[in-house]
Amino acid sequence: MVLAFVGGASAMLTPRFARQVVLGRWFMVFACVLILSASGATFIFGMYSKVLKSSLGYDQRTLNTLAFFKDLGYNVGILAGLINEVTPPWVGLSIGAALNLFGYLMVYLAIDGRTARPPVWLMCIYICVGANSQSFANTCALVTCVKNFPESRGVVLGLLKSFTGLSGAIFAQLYLAIYGDDAKSLVLLIAWLPVLVSFLVVHAVRIMPYYPLSSGSGSTATNNRAFFWLLYISISLAGYLLVMIVVQQRINFSHAAYAVSGTAVLVLLLLLPLAAVVKQEYMIIKGKELVADEPTTLREPPPPTVLTADDEPDALQMVTVSAIVVETEAEAEAPTPQQQPPSSSSSNLGSCLKHMFTPPARGEDYSILQALVSIDMLLLFLATICGAGGTLTAIDNMGQIGQSLGYPAKTINTFVSLISIWNYAGRVTSGFTSEMLLSRYKLPRTLMVTAVLLLSCVGHLLIAFGVPQSLYLASVLVGFCFGALWPLVYAIISEVFGLKYYSTLYNFGTVASPVGAYLLNVRVSGYLYDVEAAKQHGGALAGVDKTCMGVQCFHKSFLVITGVTVLGILVSLVLVWRTTSFYKGDIYARFRHSDSVSVAGEGQPRKEAE
Repeated sequence: MVLAFVGGASAMLTPRFARQVVLGRWFMVFACVLILSASGATFIFGMYSKVLKSSLGYDQRTLNTLAFFKDLGYNVGILAGLINEVTPPWVGLSIGAALNLFGYLMVYLAIDGRTARPPVWLMCIYICVGANSQSFANTCALVTCVKNFPESRGVVLGLLKSFTGLSGAIFAQLYLAIYGDDAKSLVLLIAWLPVLVSFLVVHAVRIMPYYPLSSGSGSTATNNRAFFWLLYISISLAGYLLVMIVVQQRINFSHAAYAVSGTAVLVLLLLLPLAAVVKQEYMIIKGKELVADEPTTLREPPPPTVLTADDEPDALQMVTVSAIVVETEAEAEAPTPQQQPPSSSSSNLGSCLKHMFTPPARGEDYSILQALVSIDMLLLFLATICGAGGTLTAIDNMGQIGQSLGYPAKTINTFVSLISIWNYAGRVTSGFTSEMLLSRYKLPRTLMVTAVLLLSCVGHLLIAFGVPQSLYLASVLVGFCFGALWPLVYAIISEVFGLKYYSTLYNFGTVASPVGAYLLNVRVSGYLYDVEAAKQHGGALAGVDKTCMGVQCFHKSFLVITGVTVLGILVSLVLVWRTTSFYKGDIYARFRHSDSVSVAGEGQPRKEAE
């Protein structure tokens, strides 16, 4: 079978087939995989936070303030969402690349001493701008893929967010291969690598008309099979990174050995999804040929017009114009109601408020205001604040936690890399498992949020009590739970509130992370750490070592974090109670029962710039 595919595929390697691959929706998925593989720099803050703290003379609370602004930039993507609502995705990706280069390059110049030492507020701006670029990358890549594959959104979100989780370990390997063990140069790599990746694939990311169960786009089962191919490749990549992390912990690699393992092998694995893309496009062509070869008497009525690579963009314009003409004629034939007198501004305001507080049924397209004031969104937002805030505090402080418990620097870097691997595992597991449990057993995704928050409490308690050698397990649990939470949150938002304004609502959900990080990381963890450090250094930190040593450095703060996470569990249970009946129904019915669906806007295809 494999040989047959290879032989058939070689026969299809013509300029026409190559054009179909590059313009197809599966190459778009591959482009998003590459973009997201370079968009997780915020997860490796622990690898360069120590040099940032020492080179600029910061105390722990100042360092945590920088971490908060990093998380704020990464998660507050409202601007990215609004821009993506009205422009093609390549616009947002280009803006993100520019922000990334400026922000992280200025951070690198500051810690390397090539510019005058900036004030803290300016450093906060630099790191916030650099991290905000990743919200543009996430929004444009994830939202575009969800709209192109609305029936597989759990799988799509889990797969793509898993590559974001792996990106931290990818960065770690590449910086060792290119620059050696130099934490300052890691920031430089973060500055230029995402820009290069976005530049190479920016025009491949675009929204395409969606045709359910048609021979041109493949059935849901066929699409999911292709996503599982990509999943197996990502598992291979994660396994390779995990092996390299463990081996490098035990063996001192030369720079040349790092170059081979971190560039040649790693780049090969990152390009391997392209083989799955070619295979899927080949199967689509074979499916079309089988349909065309059927006898006329047995052939079913043709499906709606399916745009191939040769049809774009002119055919898309023809379909769009035809749809508009038909809709206009239907409106003209409909009885015209008597013209109403113009309403006053006060009545318009009252109508707007009434509309805002009378949302449609769950699963229909909410307006932005309807979603923001809904009880479901508020409950989800609060549960995410409690869950993401605690796990993100542990991730951002992993360097200081390991240092306070006496772990060597090389081992601490291993913890940070392991968090990236288990972050990946959490995203993949929650995305694919929640989709399977939902389709087979109608298990609400909201219930899985509760399970993730419960599991994260174990990691917090291990850190709070400083159990000997438990930081390995704690890093695994924290990374897994942080990763597992986000595909669930993003999928719930898309399912409950619809896809019409998903770009904006998706980014509103991410705001919960920096809110939780500020409350738990800056106000609780950073403050209590500095108080304990002051006790150890005679009651003052000015001009002295700001390092705190011992279990007590993070004991109180992670007990508080555990209590807050328990509160999040209770809130999520209320959300489970409210949404159970919704998830018991067919939440994807609207995408299976219509002839053709465009989810770029109000059911009308949106013309994309080619």
